[in-house]
Amino acid sequence: MCGICGFTKAEGSGADYVTLKAMCDAMAHRGPDGEGRYIADGIALGHRRLSLIDLAGGGQPMVRANGDMQSELFAATVLPEDEGTLGQVVLQRGRWSIVFNGEIYNYRELRDELQELGYTFATNSDTEVLLVGYIAWSEDVLDRLRGMFAFAIYDADSQELFCARDFFGIKPFYYTVQGTRFIFASEIKCILEHPAYERELNENALAQYLCFQFSALHETFFKDVYKLPQGHCLRVYADGSLTMRRYWKPSYSFDTGRSHEETVDAIDAAMRESVRYHNVADVEVGSFLSSGIDSSYLAACLAQENPEIKTFTVGFAEYRGERDEVSWARELAELLCVENDAHHITEDEFWQAVPLVQWHMDEPSADPSAVALYFVDQLAARRVKAVLSGEGADEFFGGYRVYQTPLANAHVGRIPKGLLRAGSKVLRAAGKRGANYLERASERVEDWYYTNANGVAFSPDERDRLLAESVRNRLAQAAHSGGACGAIGMLGIDEAPIVGVPAPQQLTAPVYAEVAEYDETTRMQYVDLWFWLVGDILLKTDKMAMAHSLESRVPFLDREVFRLAATIPTSQKVSERQTKIALREAAERAIPRDWAQKQKLGFPVPVVSWLREEPYFQQVRQAFTSADAARFFNTAELVRLLDEHRAGADNSRRIWIVYSFLVWYRVYFVDRTKPEG
Repeated sequence: MCGICGFTKAEGSGADYVTLKAMCDAMAHRGPDGEGRYIADGIALGHRRLSLIDLAGGGQPMVRANGDMQSELFAATVLPEDEGTLGQVVLQRGRWSIVFNGEIYNYRELRDELQELGYTFATNSDTEVLLVGYIAWSEDVLDRLRGMFAFAIYDADSQELFCARDFFGIKPFYYTVQGTRFIFASEIKCILEHPAYERELNENALAQYLCFQFSALHETFFKDVYKLPQGHCLRVYADGSLTMRRYWKPSYSFDTGRSHEETVDAIDAAMRESVRYHNVADVEVGSFLSSGIDSSYLAACLAQENPEIKTFTVGFAEYRGERDEVSWARELAELLCVENDAHHITEDEFWQAVPLVQWHMDEPSADPSAVALYFVDQLAARRVKAVLSGEGADEFFGGYRVYQTPLANAHVGRIPKGLLRAGSKVLRAAGKRGANYLERASERVEDWYYTNANGVAFSPDERDRLLAESVRNRLAQAAHSGGACGAIGMLGIDEAPIVGVPAPQQLTAPVYAEVAEYDETTRMQYVDLWFWLVGDILLKTDKMAMAHSLESRVPFLDREVFRLAATIPTSQKVSERQTKIALREAAERAIPRDWAQKQKLGFPVPVVSWLREEPYFQQVRQAFTSADAARFFNTAELVRLLDEHRAGADNSRRIWIVYSFLVWYRVYFVDRTKPEG
């Protein structure tokens, strides 16, 4: 785990060294154990290291002299202090160079295979295996990898840069093209340090964010800065042009001949194997432990590999009369005979951390649990360098309750759609329950579901009323000139609504089209893989862990685990009464039934009540009536949302979406500095 950065068209001047150093410094939190830089033959590569595998020999950038099987390897060299401020640099030049962020869990098997072909190795690192694997197999190396990764490999002979991001988007990769220069990094704040890029807000991203609660486009909130999509690779050529392709696509093939019990056995075997792979490290690996099934199952599996593991939990005071995360975790830790560190987050701690959280996120995140993650990562980083976390279980095994909606809708499936829509209007006008149920039952899932933000974020109509007229006009102008659509051109969308950006359903439509032949629940899961998982869940997982120089490993998000999950019929995942059916039964092999069958709560951050209390109500109100708010929003509409919430309505998610953006905007476009914290 680490941070990478670099740029093409490097001339080796003093200015290039200063720029590369500044880019590395901007992400020092990603790697406090070492720093390396390499500039030669038109490429500049930077690296910050958090050492977990081959602690002594795994420094980067790594440079290999040539493609010979016994080629010499060059790594970062420490220069004497009197040689200036270059720090650690690679002094020797070579044909192949790499910077890599992530872990290749099957690197030992790949190393054995490459050695059988005749290749030699100078280190015991997965980085060298990845580089030699690329030299041996070119882009086909991607088909052999098991792990999480974002990397860049440069061929000095052809002056081509090859970049790739892992299958599910666990590790981030940002880039921009300025003239013929390609600039990339693990975090956007590094790109901002390059003098060729001038920061500018992308208002198209804001418009979609209001509906999704996260940055949903491939173009980020910073104009002309993009994310390399998950499962994609790109090649940058000597003339500055680039090509991108999708090297991996999730696919489903349901095994209806396998019994339910056999499915449960297969899940348990796959998860235990994945945990063993994710425990590969030369340092201790711990685990998060919450009240839910996902982290509880992982912690129990890890405890069987290493009974001395440490687990970590944060929570808030008792919430809605329910037990908090800490009490559940402590009880399970005692049953598993493992150590547990826990912390209750105070209100003041939470609110004071918000600006720093938004700085680390790079783009605004409206998920309050990102702040909670910040604190549990902080807790874990005091004792370990890596932890297991439960992301991906819901998308793979059917964990969200919204996935049950198509099953409930089937009860009225024979009623004419027009009659259902009419009934929905009547119920809504009368203020009665059931309006949403009838409305969704009258539509295809593609028409209403785009992420877990459905119904809690802003609808397109609400967004149009919320945005300031000046913003709507700019978006409309951009749409007319093709600018708004250009931000998402790779998704094949070329229609824009009134405010100048596509409706959320237009963004998800091409993704739904890829799985049109499957049942509605499977289609929802697939869309979540593309949007919700990578845009919200994994982004906060990476950024909050790396804020504290901690590696977060996600055993559910393993290629072999997905290979199995993709064969499980929906009936073994979701019913009207339960979610994650087969996974829960598999988890009972390792944890008590009370934990395995516990209903999903998400992370219960009590923002709903805090927004009705002093001083937080006034703090948000001040932000909503500020000059920054007036620049983008109808402030009267913002105040109305806040006042309605204080009076008893639940507008908390919508309020948090706007407030998070305003905090992020002040950090990156007004103060332009890292907040204290």
